[in-house]
Amino acid sequence: MIAILGTGKMGEALLSGLLRAGVDRDEIVATARREDRARALRERHGVRVMDNAEAAKIAETLILAVKPQDMGALLTEIAPHVPQGKLVVTVAAGITTSFVESRLGEEVPVVRVMSNTPVLVDEAMSVISAGAHASEEHLKQTEDLLAPVGKVLRIPESQQDAATALSGSGPAYFFYLVEAMVDAGILLGMPRAAALDMVTQSIVGAAIMLRDSGEHPVILREAVTSPGGTTIAAIAELERHSVRAAFLAAIEAARDRSRRLAAG
Repeated sequence: MIAILGTGKMGEALLSGLLRAGVDRDEIVATARREDRARALRERHGVRVMDNAEAAKIAETLILAVKPQDMGALLTEIAPHVPQGKLVVTVAAGITTSFVESRLGEEVPVVRVMSNTPVLVDEAMSVISAGAHASEEHLKQTEDLLAPVGKVLRIPESQQDAATALSGSGPAYFFYLVEAMVDAGILLGMPRAAALDMVTQSIVGAAIMLRDSGEHPVILREAVTSPGGTTIAAIAELERHSVRAAFLAAIEAARDRSRRLAAG
């Protein structure tokens, strides 16, 4: 039995991904604070929705998907119902395994996960880190849980804030880029729908090339960049406006925000 505690956007994305992966509805329970939200989850996914304490009692694996600022209260609520050995997976940005362990008691295996919203289309990037009491078996359980909805990578927990900034927030950077490119197409006289189609397919195609070719992105970019051509003219403008530096600063800011969330 798997319990998803806090079924907001990410929690529901994981829920729907598990169902698509073939997990039986009777093997998943969810929690929600508001009755209208609980009703929507029942109607959309056909799963049982209950309170946090009840879900923690009956499930062998707990996925903690509440907002970071709500994690402390959730852990206090469920602590009496989390015995030694019950796997706890936390997907809240900035929440460390030690934070969870200190509130649930000794010997509770905790695995920290940072996933992202492409879980909705089974293309998530999920990075996982073991807490003090999580074994190889617990890591493997977590990988098996997440593998049907995307790629899973193990990293040291010290890199989790960077992963949050890079892949957790990463889809938003691409959506922002698409928005800017579509606006550029409109500025050049292109209908919005046509511009969006062209930009979307260009990004999908480029991503698949990058993933499947094994080539470094510099090599792939150079293959498009002819001497004196249109692409190098565009890249020169991007460099002139320090777009690369802006991305470095933006991702560093996201990393710092993740650290501040962890510090409360």
